[in-house]
Amino acid sequence: MAGNPRNGRPYRRLCEQQRALQLPCWWCGKDIDYQLTGEAGQRSPWAFTLDHAVPISRGGDLLDPANARSAHRRCNSARGNRTASRPLERSSRRW
Repeated sequence: MAGNPRNGRPYRRLCEQQRALQLPCWWCGKDIDYQLTGEAGQRSPWAFTLDHAVPISRGGDLLDPANARSAHRRCNSARGNRTASRPLERSSRRW
């Protein structure tokens, strides 16, 4: 029985590489507070989280750097597993 692949070194390495880019959120376009780490980052809606352009549940590759995107935890959760050719309309987001 295999463990959760998100707990493995390859996934953590991909998260570290994406975090090092210090990119804005690909959904809302706003800056991500990359200083939020540890428990505070796990609770903050404005902390970095790794999102996938093609959701894993829709056949996206968990470990493909080309599928990795930087997102706020809140934006990633709001998006769910929807696919879109472009991010949500920024004008409709009032966060």
